Parts: sequence; C-alpha cells; structure tokens
Amino acid sequence: MKLAVFDFDSTLMDGETIDFLAEPLGLKEKVASITEMAMRGELDFFESLIMRVKLLEGLEEKKVNEICRSLPLMPGAKEIVKELKSRGTKVVCFSGGFRNATSYVKDLIKLDADFSNVLHTKDGVLTGLVGGEMMFSHSKGDMLKRIQNILGVNEDETMVVGDGANDLSMFKYAGTKVAFCAKEILKKEADIIINEKDLVRILEFI
Repeated sequence: MKLAVFDFDSTLMDGETIDFLAEPLGLKEKVASITEMAMRGELDFFESLIMRVKLLEGLEEKKVNEICRSLPLMPGAKEIVKELKSRGTKVVCFSGGFRNATSYVKDLIKLDADFSNVLHTKDGVLTGLVGGEMMFSHSKGDMLKRIQNILGVNEDETMVVGDGANDLSMFKYAGTKVAFCAKEILKKEADIIINEKDLVRILEFI
C-alpha cells in the first residue's frame, strides 16, 4: 500500500467540526441535523455545506481556531498514521470540513498533507461564506485521482477510510475501502467495515 486517505470528521476526529463550531452560537442541534442528512446521502453535500456555514456567520475567527485546536482525536488516529508511514505509505486527509482544523491535526499526528475547505473571514469574523477543495460530493474522488496520477500510485495500492456519503466518490478509486463507524450508504460499498471507535483495528485487515 502506497497511499492511504482518511476522511477527517468522525474518522480521524471524533465528531463533526462544524457541529462544534455551531455550539457557541446555540445552533449545534440545527447544524447537526443538516450534517446527519448530508452524511446519510439524503441532502446534496454542497447545498448542505453552504447552509451550515451560513449559520456560522458572526463567529469570531479566534474562537474558531480555539475550538479547532481542542477537537477530540479518534482513538488510534496517531497510532495508525505512525504505523502506515513506517511501512512507507503516504498518509493524507480529505475533509469537507475546514483548514483551521485539518492543518492543525496534520501537524499533530504527522500526516503528509491535508485537503479541505476554507472559511471566509472579514475583520476577524466569519462571513458565512466558504470555498476550497472539498465543496462537492465528487470532490474527494476527483482529488484522489489527481494525487494518484502525481505519485504514480494505482487503485490497488490505495486505501481510503471514511464514514459518510461524501466519501463514496473516493471509494471508486481505491482497492481497499474502509467504512469506519459509517452510515449504511457507505457500508454497502466497503470491503472492510469497522464498527468500533478504534482506527488501529484497520491494521488487522491490511
């Protein structure tokens, strides 16, 4: 295995970044319900992202960064990244979430790269707008294919790990497909299913 791609929210991190960000605004339940529908594939990912980020308008960027630096890692996150890298595997993160969180965790657990979205700010405050590399339901698959081409890695040498509907697009281009504490829509396409919150369990199958 030469390339391993992990989703971030509810995979490398125990929870959904945007739900944590909505909490100080008193909107956690509202945002979480939209997130849940998107992860089950009941709502277009792009539309759900725009809806949820709009609700964060007015949140201070300083508060965003504080929250993103205190997110709980999924059990086994550091350990599996360390083990995969010791085997010579490139380990990256794709997230429909935000750079404020993924870049911090990239450095913390020594990922090779992170690809995610950027929350737009003005005068130190979120404007409710967002842009970036992971805006659409097809974005992860598209990015995976490009990285494989750059690294000269084929599908059989690639493992992907995710939990929700927006991870389906990258499952198409991987020889090893791991559904981690995942929604049913993703489990149907997986060849490895882990239902326990422990990423190290993946090592038993590879």
